[in-house]
Amino acid sequence: MPNRIARVRNRLEELEAEALFLTALPNIRWACGFTGSNGILLVGPEAASFVTDGRYTEQAHAEVEGADVLVADRGLSDCISEENLLGPYSRVAFQAAHVSVARRDRLVEEHGDIEWIPNTHVLSQPIASKAPSETTQIRDAQSITESVFEEIIDLIEPGVTEREVGAEIVYRHLQKGADSMAFDPIVAAGPNGARPHARPTDRPLQEGDLVVLDMGCFLDGYASDMTRTVALGEPGDPARRGYQAVLDAQNAALDAAQAGLTGKELDAVARDVLGQAGLEKYFTHGLGHGIGLEVHEWPRISHTADDELPDRACVTIEPGVYVPEEQYGVRIEDIVSLREEGCKNLTQSPKELLVL
Repeated sequence: MPNRIARVRNRLEELEAEALFLTALPNIRWACGFTGSNGILLVGPEAASFVTDGRYTEQAHAEVEGADVLVADRGLSDCISEENLLGPYSRVAFQAAHVSVARRDRLVEEHGDIEWIPNTHVLSQPIASKAPSETTQIRDAQSITESVFEEIIDLIEPGVTEREVGAEIVYRHLQKGADSMAFDPIVAAGPNGARPHARPTDRPLQEGDLVVLDMGCFLDGYASDMTRTVALGEPGDPARRGYQAVLDAQNAALDAAQAGLTGKELDAVARDVLGQAGLEKYFTHGLGHGIGLEVHEWPRISHTADDELPDRACVTIEPGVYVPEEQYGVRIEDIVSLREEGCKNLTQSPKELLVL
């Protein structure tokens, strides 16, 4: 993992802070390489310190780059106080979305002379712009998920339950070398497909079902995320029209996707296509999200997202419609890498409606 402490320091002036107090573990991993489950990274203009507990003594010394490693005998906050790591600073920015009210109150109580500056997007911009090696790692994770999908479609048959398919998705990801699942897989057939975040149930798959399969894994810390929708037998005209509308919406968004657009502008491309098909009201979520060391990162792509999409960001493009009246749902999701001249699709699985 590259040493990115210098890039963290570059944020100090913009945040008008003398130090950054980082607690979000994926951000800590990005900055200094630590992959454990407990740590705080404090970065000032000259010094950087990483504090963890005794379980990670050897691991931290082996992994952390660009920061001094301290191992706490008690709590991490106690170590920070005992070592006076915050002593040189009067203005410290912290990750507001990752610090509880209780932890903030303790920081204020113990370091009341410091002005604590909350910020939600301390490292969002630099983390979003992926290095070529990071894009490759995301593509490698996505390749595992694509391979699993190729195998899973052979299991889609009447009588098999959603839960059974979900279990196979998990098993086959791990069998192929994934570190873990990025999220619990979604297997949603027929009427369950009309719920965007349905979880696998004991409902048996039936002839005529559209089956939504949403899955992803972590490989060497980086996430995959892919959704495909297949038909178990002939799904009927309304479902076919819905599928084609979602595919048209995704293709339009893929053609338009590029760095520099706002999330709102790109979302509108897909939403307009679904509107022309009379299905916009059934598109009930945003078009996509960033992905990397977290399966959901900044930036967002939605009708409320005004931020510009940065160059080299990896994002999902995943329009969907969920139609309870017709008892079906459709979602199609790829990961792309955004560039100023367009995007590169990191997902190769075919998307024409597959009727099993």
